[in-house]
Amino acid sequence: MHSIEFLKSEIERLSPLTADALRHEREARTIFNEFLNRLNQGELRAAQKTNGGWTVNHWVKQGILLGFRLGELRKVEVGDEPKQLTFIDKDTYPVRHYRETDKVRIVPGGTAVRSGAYLAPSVVVMPPAYINVGAFVDEGAMIDSHALVGSCAQVGKRVHLSAASQLGGVLEPIGAMPVIIEDDVMIGGNCGIYEGTIVEEKAVIGTGVILNGSTPVYDIVNERILRKTAEQPLVIPKGAVVVAGARPIKNAFAESHGLSIYTPIIIKYRDEKTDKATSLEELLR
Repeated sequence: MHSIEFLKSEIERLSPLTADALRHEREARTIFNEFLNRLNQGELRAAQKTNGGWTVNHWVKQGILLGFRLGELRKVEVGDEPKQLTFIDKDTYPVRHYRETDKVRIVPGGTAVRSGAYLAPSVVVMPPAYINVGAFVDEGAMIDSHALVGSCAQVGKRVHLSAASQLGGVLEPIGAMPVIIEDDVMIGGNCGIYEGTIVEEKAVIGTGVILNGSTPVYDIVNERILRKTAEQPLVIPKGAVVVAGARPIKNAFAESHGLSIYTPIIIKYRDEKTDKATSLEELLR
């Protein structure tokens, strides 16, 4: 097994090459397979927290993109006849298979975890859900029904991603921050979190809230407006409780018709009552 620094240098060397050029690199597949295995084991991450802030590991995202150029389309068949399902995908990214020793619960019913995604022990995935390449899901998290963990999204410990909620993915541009959900965050049903938004620990995202780079968040507790800037993504502060709200549109036509536009609102910050309402049920584990 090679060192991380060696893998990094090889990925950076191979990344600019075209698919045709990669066919002449005899070691390219070997390097990529080791890289993919390290992703599967959680040893590599697309982003990580250092010195209190999140940074993108650009070379890891380069390695993931390298896999698409290296791969060839293959038919994949899952299940037994007559209910066999057929898929077409790059052979570099097969579906992940788990064993009892992994201590990950994948409840039956149509869930798929792509190779290059990491699920820590004690993670629970309810069906159907999809977890894409580069995603990192930490211990005790629950990914509920019809939920999506997009490419490179980072999900912390004891996070609950409720039914039909989505964490957007990002592979390009290389420097773009993925969606990051820190420890002990509760995300309600039918939420969407996109464009590199960071949700800090113990925040609560209420049902139906959409967070992205173009919609400001109004913090009525601290009387401020949170936005994405050129320097940093939208950040939802620690312990914030965010609900779906609306604000009037200041336009003569809109005002005459009583129109308003959606906006997320920080209605309060987490307290004992919130903790009880959002506590994870350990009996389910």
